[in-house]
Amino acid sequence: MKKKALVIDDNPNNLMLEKDLLEVFGFEVFEAENASNGIAIARKEKPDIIIMDVRLPDMRGPKAAIILRQDKETCDIPIVFVTASVMPVDMEEIKGIANTGFIIKPVNTRTFAKEVSQYLNDFSPPILP
Repeated sequence: MKKKALVIDDNPNNLMLEKDLLEVFGFEVFEAENASNGIAIARKEKPDIIIMDVRLPDMRGPKAAIILRQDKETCDIPIVFVTASVMPVDMEEIKGIANTGFIIKPVNTRTFAKEVSQYLNDFSPPILP
């Protein structure tokens, strides 16, 4: 069974590139152009991983990630932020969210899907009481 990935990015070129790279690697890919739609798709499709831009038109990616972490249906899904902005404040914001990582833009087309897959293997869900 194919792994499911959700790509959330407001730049159509980035969205298409990331989607294509993941599909070639064998993922079933869902896409959203803003955080609100991404959250709705995540709740409906329950992807194995979410790839999200930090700066989205309707809310920042880390805020969307916190919303997903508060929902029992999506709280364990690994989130990988793909961003060109590696400002210290952004990195601190991301580090404070469980089960997340990041990949810096521009993505390496040869290694992107493998990097994303690493996050599937590196994260394990928390043990709940």
